[in-house]
Amino acid sequence: MGLVKTVSIHPLESIQGGMAQFYTPQSCNETMLVQIPGGTIDDLFVHRYQTDQIMVVRGSFVLVILSDRQYKYINLSEHQSQVVTIPPGVPHGAINLKDEPCFLVNAVIRHGIALLKDYQPLKRPFPYNLSQAQAEDVTLNSCSLVA
Repeated sequence: MGLVKTVSIHPLESIQGGMAQFYTPQSCNETMLVQIPGGTIDDLFVHRYQTDQIMVVRGSFVLVILSDRQYKYINLSEHQSQVVTIPPGVPHGAINLKDEPCFLVNAVIRHGIALLKDYQPLKRPFPYNLSQAQAEDVTLNSCSLVA
C-alpha cells in the first residue's frame, strides 16, 4: 500500500499578551519570507525533500494543488490565521489576481538536500481555471485535501 500525501490546513492557536497576539510557532529547519506580486499566475513546483508550511501575513493569494489530474484552489488570506502544510511530492503553484502583493512565511522542513530541480517550474498539464481561482479568492476556504 502506497503512502497518501495530504495537504492540510490548520488554524493557528494563539494567546493574548497585553496588546500583542502570540501565535504558535511552526517547527522547521528554515523560514522564508516570500512575496507573490500582484497579477501573478505561477507555474507548478514540486519539492522532493521539503515540506512547506505556509502562512499568509499580508494580503491574499490562491494556492493551486494538482491532485488526481485536477486542480484544487485554496484561498489563503491574512484574515485567517492558518497554516497550510504541503508535503514532498505534491505539485503546487500560486495565483494572485489582485493588484497588491501577498507576503507569506514558509516554515520549511527539510527531509534531505534540496535539488535544483525542486525550484524549477513544471509545465502545467492543462491551463488553470482562472474563473474558479477568482471565485475562490472571494470566498474563504478551510479544508483538507488528499493529493
